[in-house]
Amino acid sequence: MSRASFGKREREQAKREKAANKRERRQRAADEASATDVDGEAAAAPADDGVSTADLLQMIEDVHRRHENGDMTDDDFETTKADLLGRIQVD
Repeated sequence: MSRASFGKREREQAKREKAANKRERRQRAADEASATDVDGEAAAAPADDGVSTADLLQMIEDVHRRHENGDMTDDDFETTKADLLGRIQVD
């Protein structure tokens, strides 16, 4: 195998691993947010993916808190926050 092909394969593998890690982080954030209820009240209308707007806002708060605590990198914070904001439905 040529050196260029090996390098390309390594980059593609790293890209797949990064995407898998990103999916895992998003799922973990969703699981954490859905485990808590906002003020003990019923959740607001669900977004198109079944997650309510109230849950998405709670998830965004959690992401901010984790970033402030240093548990997330700036890139992960921006990516996750943008994803969550993009999932909020505006009537």
